[in-house]
Amino acid sequence: MPVPGTGVYAVRNTRTPGRGLTGKDVAIAPQPPAGNRVIRTGTNHAERVFRVQQAFTRLGGASHSLAELARESRLDDSTVHRILQSGVEHGTIVRVGRGRYRLGPPAARLAAQSLFHVPGSDCTTVPLRRLRQAATPGLAFFYGLTFFGGARRECIDMAVGDSDLTELGISPRQVVAANRCLRLSTPGRVMLAHLPRVHREQILSGPPPVGGGPGVYRDADRLRASLAHIREHGFAIGREECTRGWNTFATPVSWGDVVVGAVALLIPAHAPHAPEERLVAAVRRAGAEIGTRMGQWQGSPTVVRHETSGAAAAESARKITQLTKR
Repeated sequence: MPVPGTGVYAVRNTRTPGRGLTGKDVAIAPQPPAGNRVIRTGTNHAERVFRVQQAFTRLGGASHSLAELARESRLDDSTVHRILQSGVEHGTIVRVGRGRYRLGPPAARLAAQSLFHVPGSDCTTVPLRRLRQAATPGLAFFYGLTFFGGARRECIDMAVGDSDLTELGISPRQVVAANRCLRLSTPGRVMLAHLPRVHREQILSGPPPVGGGPGVYRDADRLRASLAHIREHGFAIGREECTRGWNTFATPVSWGDVVVGAVALLIPAHAPHAPEERLVAAVRRAGAEIGTRMGQWQGSPTVVRHETSGAAAAESARKITQLTKR
């Protein structure tokens, strides 16, 4: 039930002591409005531990005080203190300096474990090949978001046919440099747009990036405006942003409600190609397909729909055309 005046939705457990749960014992909360974060009001120990853990992820930053974590998790200081001390003893939480805490190595192992069992190579390979076939003479890439040493992108898979990528005119040194900074490419911007605000602002407050093509966003305010556009419309177009002579179309890839990467399509800027609205639609379709495949239970059949109704497709193309011509 909604808690009046709070926007919080609660699940009420009415279990009768001494017998098992039945369908009548649990009142399921109604679905909250789209976009609202659900904060349950459960008071059991496991619920409180998860709320403190989630507070770390929402706050961002390198470390946090007990007061910050208590405020974000909406728990009292003594409860959070006990959870933190227990976490320190088990290594899940690390005490940094005096009275500050951060997540420890086991948190990284949890993230690795969750991604390790994502479906295999067909998760990205098949959608990328399909994208390239629909956008010849394009080159299709999937970039993953990695956080080792700070947020950056890493090329996970590609569909480039017989190309050895020399036509892009990028040296190996430039490729490594570009991967270090989310501000240096269109897929990088797509991932940057969906980082937590604290992390995003930390990257934007840094010095302008060195490298990239002539279309790189050097101005932070202009870059911020492009990130808002990406979050609103779900794609980005880079005019010679990654490298000279090539335009890029990119869209985020989500696993559930978490953006884990981006699909990018590179097209020669001066070569004949399909209308931009078609390229944007193809890239977004590939990104959605990869996200759907990632969300499948391991071993279950993958069912992905590629078609929409004629009216829906026409309306989508009309909107994309208006956006790409701005």
